[in-house]
Amino acid sequence: MPWFVIYTKPRNEKKVADGLQRMGLEVYCPLVTMVKKWSDRKKKVQVPLLSSYVFVNVDEKDRDKVFQVTGVVRYLFWLGKPAVVREEEIMALREGLKETLASFEVQGIKVGDVVPVPSGPFQGKEGKINKINKNSLQLILTEIGVLITLVREER
Repeated sequence: MPWFVIYTKPRNEKKVADGLQRMGLEVYCPLVTMVKKWSDRKKKVQVPLLSSYVFVNVDEKDRDKVFQVTGVVRYLFWLGKPAVVREEEIMALREGLKETLASFEVQGIKVGDVVPVPSGPFQGKEGKINKINKNSLQLILTEIGVLITLVREER
């Protein structure tokens, strides 16, 4: 069965994944742990790696079943057909998320430079530096159209 990409309402990725799993479908919602900071505390939370996207492994004939779950907006389309993700790509994403990028060092790079991603779920891809701040770095992965922000963890 092919993996399809579902576009969800904002901040509904986990709810949609849970709902689809309860229906008996194979679902993958890649999550990463990050530290959220409020004025009075810090907390580690799991957030979706890809905002508003969930992967579902379903037969072509059963594709309409996903719309029974609240929060599902539509399938992602590519060239007029539902976008299909190969099993190898899902496995690579799962394997890549097992690793964590503990820290990064910004030296000798500037906005506009194209750099390889050294580790993590996007290892082997190249990204263009979009923004460099004191504690973060924005990287555009043009090949897959994703903007990622790497934040230095405070100790």
